[in-house]
Amino acid sequence: MAEEPSEPGGALSGRGEPTGGAAPAGRAEPGGPIGRARQAGRAGRAEDGGVARTLFWGTPEFALPSLKTLLDGGAPGCAVAGVVTRPPRPKGRGRKTSRSPVAEYAAAKGVPVLAPEDPNAPEFVAELDRMAPDLSVVVAYGRILSSAALDVPRLGSFNLHASLLPALRGAAPVAWAIANGDAETGATVMRMARAMDAGPIVSQRRMEIRETDTGTELAARLAEAGAQLLAETIGRITGGAAEETEQDHAAATYAPKLTREAARIDWSRPAPDVVNLVRAMDAVPGAWTMLRGAPLKLFRPAAAKGREAPGVVLAADPRAGLVVAAGDGAVRFGQVQPPGKRRMASAAWTAGRSAEPGDRCA
Repeated sequence: MAEEPSEPGGALSGRGEPTGGAAPAGRAEPGGPIGRARQAGRAGRAEDGGVARTLFWGTPEFALPSLKTLLDGGAPGCAVAGVVTRPPRPKGRGRKTSRSPVAEYAAAKGVPVLAPEDPNAPEFVAELDRMAPDLSVVVAYGRILSSAALDVPRLGSFNLHASLLPALRGAAPVAWAIANGDAETGATVMRMARAMDAGPIVSQRRMEIRETDTGTELAARLAEAGAQLLAETIGRITGGAAEETEQDHAAATYAPKLTREAARIDWSRPAPDVVNLVRAMDAVPGAWTMLRGAPLKLFRPAAAKGREAPGVVLAADPRAGLVVAAGDGAVRFGQVQPPGKRRMASAAWTAGRSAEPGDRCA
């Protein structure tokens, strides 16, 4: 589980393996339904005049609102002493090596940036120890971290996770919340524990999932809301006033890494399920199907009228766009992406007779 996360804000921000409902919104209260509350700041208040030297761990765009909020002074008692991010990686068709969004922003702000190949290597953990941080904050870093790395800060290590834990532990909570048809999701700040996303909850915030939300759109809103939640929570942690509540492990659900196969459309499913899957996988990895022997990515779905064998194309013209039969009902797609091309309106794509009624998607 040391690979890149398939979705920002997921489980590969932290450490450990799965253990075996969502908790209440807001700060976890003592004696609540998911366990006994404890003081989060059990090592005491931050030193040096109440300012905690903080290491920020993050990599993708999802982590930027949190980093910006902390650097702008949004978390009382917190001073970002350094940023840990993934090393530069080749990107795009040209495979040009580029730094992560977090690295670019931190460097522009004059914050020291560390980009180890292996954050769990003894020599890097020793470097962390020399930095003597009071607190580590992890937001979509992208690697499992060892106990040695997470135990360095005096006040501990805390993770912002994009779900209402214990619901949707794992690498892709935003996408699976949409794919599952959930009406709401949220963000959780937890103390990192040995098991994946199983640490005590410090705070939570709920968010409605809109009927047209895509994975990308929902992740952007959660990143902003999560940044505010994180800042408020850090203020309580460094002040010794935060409380922790154990998760209800029996109520845990999981959000596995997004794979190409998980994004393939099963046309035997009812139309609402197909719509949810396509929304969830937008923009990456993109829901797809095979049509005329080639893969085709599909976007901007909406339920439509029609009945035919699952996967049969019901309409493919500039007026109707692309409509495909599902197990119950049909789905109209507003955009498509053929292999090697950009996303385009389905009406324009069908004008080139790229599909016709009676064709079958599989």
